[in-house]
Amino acid sequence: MKKALYGYIVLLIVAFASCKGEKKTSADSNPLFQNGELKAITDKISEDPNNAALYFERGNKLHKMQEDSLAILDLKKAATLDSSKAEYFSAVGDILFEHKDISGSAIWIEKALARNPEDRNAQLKLAKMFVYIKEYTKAFQAINTVLRQDVYAAEGYFLKGMIYKDLKDTSRSISSFRTAVQMDAQHKESFIQLGQIFSIKRDPLALSYYDNAYKSDTTDVFPLFAKGVFYQDQHEYELAKKEYRNAILHDRSYLDAYFNMGYVYMQQDSFEKALRQYELIANLDQTNAEAYYNKGVAYEKMGKKPEAIAQYQQALVFDEKYDLPKEALARLGAK
Repeated sequence: MKKALYGYIVLLIVAFASCKGEKKTSADSNPLFQNGELKAITDKISEDPNNAALYFERGNKLHKMQEDSLAILDLKKAATLDSSKAEYFSAVGDILFEHKDISGSAIWIEKALARNPEDRNAQLKLAKMFVYIKEYTKAFQAINTVLRQDVYAAEGYFLKGMIYKDLKDTSRSISSFRTAVQMDAQHKESFIQLGQIFSIKRDPLALSYYDNAYKSDTTDVFPLFAKGVFYQDQHEYELAKKEYRNAILHDRSYLDAYFNMGYVYMQQDSFEKALRQYELIANLDQTNAEAYYNKGVAYEKMGKKPEAIAQYQQALVFDEKYDLPKEALARLGAK
């Protein structure tokens, strides 16, 4: 049963195709390129197939559309056509890093830095990689290179904050994240980190940081959900439910809000209302084993043993390695 969610990162693994090197990539025949602004760029590429900047422009648009396998094709093509531009190589490395291809990303970032050792974006990406693998001395070197060039680079302070946070140096991490938002009042990730730190401290200041995070990006409802978690952890259940409802209002597919709403109802012995939350999750994600397990818990609390058994069994249909429904079935004397 989900009680809280402080992690903020969701991973998507994509297989990347390689560039063939012909004048017109196979991606150009994709129907996606025949609509909207992509069509305009694609038409320009057809007229001028050796223009690296056009491929770079389209690759960036594809990345924003989360069409990263196609974006990689275009960005690699741009780098092939004009190998002097560090930003082309850096863009490839950035996407690979986002998809946790660390070794592949490092190769492209190094190529970018070989062309422009003062490339701030490439240095930041290199720093991110070092933070990810916990090579903090190297990470600080890359960050400081950036800050010497631009003392207002919010991302540099954010990365320092992440290092200090991992090193359990809370005061320095807070200072770094606060500096980041002073440099960039829209730096959502720093607001979220500050919210999480002050949530652990049970300090209501966390709520204002989450509010600022949401204001900086209203398409992301995690800060609204996190406010609910703050109240839930302090057993202020009505306030928690209010925040979860707010998150769901802005994103009806945000499953964690339903899970936590169900948890709160369970704590309040409102088992039928909790069951409704888990049913909503199952409707949104029909193979979600955790939803069926929680439905089983709700039925069991209501004294409906056959219904509980059926839900636990259904959970195992979708995840046969899920231990909790196995334990529940054993407890109830069922298979």
